[in-house]
Amino acid sequence: MSKSTKTTRKRVRFELHAETGSTVFVGGTFNNWDPKRSPLKEEQCGLFGATLMLPKGTHEYKFVVNGEWRCDPNCPDWAPNSLGTLNSRMQVG
Repeated sequence: MSKSTKTTRKRVRFELHAETGSTVFVGGTFNNWDPKRSPLKEEQCGLFGATLMLPKGTHEYKFVVNGEWRCDPNCPDWAPNSLGTLNSRMQVG
């Protein structure tokens, strides 16, 4: 990996509380909205988390919990999408 590639990505932590034993993923602009590409692991009873390396810029995302898309309840910035719902939005700098 070149030095320029390393400096254009940052570690981003995703966390979500969900029912114990759930399957949780995060999909967004950073992984082509793939609902199975970026899994979160249950780290504590009902707390799911993952750290991803994301490119700098603005990203929209949602969690996928047991097949159901959900906004991040801890993210204060949301954006409307083409489906008439909202996406969570973050700035990676």
